[in-house]
Amino acid sequence: MPKSPQAFDVDTLWALARIGEPSLSPDGAQAVASVTRFSMEDNKAQSSLYLFSTLGGEPRRLTEAGDKDGAPQWSPTGEQIAFVARREQGGAKDEEAQLYLIAPDGGEACRVATVATGVEAFRWFPDGRRIAFVSWVWPRLKGAKAQAQALKDFKARKESAYVTDELLYRHWDHHIPMGRVPHLLVLDCVSGKVQDLMEGTDYSLDWKEPGTHSFDISPDGRRIVFSFDPAAEKRAENCFALGEIEVKTGSIRVLLQDPAWDFDAPRHSHAGRHLAFVATERGRSHTAPAQLAVLDDQGHWAVVSAQWDREVEAPLRWTEDDAAIRFQAEDEGRRHLWHWELTPLADEPALLFEGGHAAGFDTRGETVVLLHDSVQFPPRLSVLSEDGAQRIEALNDAVLDAQAWGRHEEVWLTGAQGEPVQMWLVFPPGFDKKKKWPALQVIHGGPHTAFGDSWHWRWNSQLMAAQGQVVACVNYHGSSSFGHGFKDSISGRWGQLELQDVEAGTDWLLQQRWIDRRRICASGGSYGGYMVAWMNGHSGRGVDPQRYRAYICHAGCFDWQAMFATDGYTWFPQELGAAYWEDPAKVAAQSPISMVQHAVTPTLVIHGQLDYRVPDAQGLAYYNTLKARGVPARLVWFPDENHWVLKARNSKLWYQEFFAWIARHAA
Repeated sequence: MPKSPQAFDVDTLWALARIGEPSLSPDGAQAVASVTRFSMEDNKAQSSLYLFSTLGGEPRRLTEAGDKDGAPQWSPTGEQIAFVARREQGGAKDEEAQLYLIAPDGGEACRVATVATGVEAFRWFPDGRRIAFVSWVWPRLKGAKAQAQALKDFKARKESAYVTDELLYRHWDHHIPMGRVPHLLVLDCVSGKVQDLMEGTDYSLDWKEPGTHSFDISPDGRRIVFSFDPAAEKRAENCFALGEIEVKTGSIRVLLQDPAWDFDAPRHSHAGRHLAFVATERGRSHTAPAQLAVLDDQGHWAVVSAQWDREVEAPLRWTEDDAAIRFQAEDEGRRHLWHWELTPLADEPALLFEGGHAAGFDTRGETVVLLHDSVQFPPRLSVLSEDGAQRIEALNDAVLDAQAWGRHEEVWLTGAQGEPVQMWLVFPPGFDKKKKWPALQVIHGGPHTAFGDSWHWRWNSQLMAAQGQVVACVNYHGSSSFGHGFKDSISGRWGQLELQDVEAGTDWLLQQRWIDRRRICASGGSYGGYMVAWMNGHSGRGVDPQRYRAYICHAGCFDWQAMFATDGYTWFPQELGAAYWEDPAKVAAQSPISMVQHAVTPTLVIHGQLDYRVPDAQGLAYYNTLKARGVPARLVWFPDENHWVLKARNSKLWYQEFFAWIARHAA
């Protein structure tokens, strides 16, 4: 007799394997990807590399000795797989992440070299003998020995202060390594020799998140193109240029620069005659869409997607014949894989895979392997064929098949300015329209992101619906994937249109006979946390104080003047329409702090001390204000978490507090 499906819970969520982005073998027969598993008991994660046949079948575990083996890439010859890890080998334990090689048929992984300053993103040279990688180095020092000594001295210092005169000095949850910049280095896999290609120059890669999309190696291996900030003072909103390094001589030239355009994610065509990249016209608008562009070998470039009102996302991958480019892009709350024909030039791209959510992909010849997910399932690996996406693994199926799932759907509302607005609904398992159900509004962050048909590990809608409530999320004005006009519409007036859209969503819920109007709550993180604080302050000023039984504010923005402590402080004046010293009233009018005297609804406030995007003083100030005013409030503060709650045990507590708060006020 088959067992009844179980209610999806936090322990089951964290028991699921998490698959990383795949890399295809040169013949397209196999894919390699990291697989991460968590132990709730040990509160630790372990990542190993797995091989997946593109024809399907049981995957094979390739590495076991490391704790965090990740970012695997197949060599162009197919003889080796490179990956990044911290291991102990030959009596030496890695203090920083290093490059390792392993044969695809197994055996012991081998550290290629020890780079004192560590290894981040990397790419193989076409010859399969060398690897280009990113490392944070002291820019005025020469040679590996000098770098190693500088690192040793830095770690041995007795002072703990971070000292800088840079405008850009921290990002999300980490400080920019003090006194260091990200350079491109080359490693010879045979000799172990390492060469810093940017040594002695003023060039460096993106200080925020230098990755594999920041550079690309030419098909002949002679040149490396990279994106960089040409300004002397690095700022988050600066326009990047494209540079090119001659690998043999180390000479660098500026390939493409325009003060009104930001250039990023360069990718050579197979023949080497064209360079695809992402171009964003920041001179037109700070919210301008990222577009697909191509540069030819004569120095001429053009935007391919100028008439397509969607945003192109890296990576860019040329088809084998260089006649088209494949990429991912959002469209109305979903993320698809697209194919843009260049010869002849198409007016818009063709849909290659329809999400759900296309999370990552790789191509070799005609083979396309895809990492994708949905509200209904976590990321899985598939191969595209004429019949659609064909699964090539079933790592989580046994666990998932034992769970009860709720269906999801989208509805369209008339929102602010009389414009259509999308809302996603996730129903509890066993949903029956003849019964009354509580509802939870989940307001996404950003604001220029979107809630979609995707799996979320930290705000899992299936887990929330499994509590016996209808989960609703409105893609309010300002959300991505609905065109530039929709995205830019909230600039200089944050909170206004978004509030109308969320309230339109709640109005729609209240019109349904199956919604219990006495049991509606609202929650949000980051900008979504800002929105629930904004809504609470609007009690009696457009929002019925009895409309929501409780709010949950995770990492929410409370005071835009105090938010100048954020890592993105130079960006907020563009969004708010002014800096606080230029127009204090305008900035204050968009801050929940300016109307918190009207807040009456019980609120759970959650924040992490290591959050640099929304510093924890924002959450603490909001919580303290609510308590001082006698509004029921509860604080959950994590000293070891950032903008996201990433540790298994902390996540379990987060969900427990989240659900308990709703149960207390909307039972």
